[in-house]
Amino acid sequence: MNWSPLAISRLSEVAKYIALDNPVAAERWVNKVFAEVEKLSEFPESGRIVPEVGDKTIREIIRGNYRIIYRLKDREISILTLRHVRQVLSIEMLLK
Repeated sequence: MNWSPLAISRLSEVAKYIALDNPVAAERWVNKVFAEVEKLSEFPESGRIVPEVGDKTIREIIRGNYRIIYRLKDREISILTLRHVRQVLSIEMLLK
């Protein structure tokens, strides 16, 4: 399982934002994200195809209000980014 620099950055940004009000909740949230991502090792196709992209290799799982977007290619999973469900997803950003 690989995490892109963008995904790591986004995870960190969200955790820092949550920690402003509640550091314990931020840590819990990060742990839950990692737990969701770990499930992909066993069930890599469990995420839905990202509607904006329409490519069966670009999928997402939802954790709370966040979309965890990943690429599945030859059973290799790459976490591409995290986005709030209300944020516009830049397709160009995903395909870099």
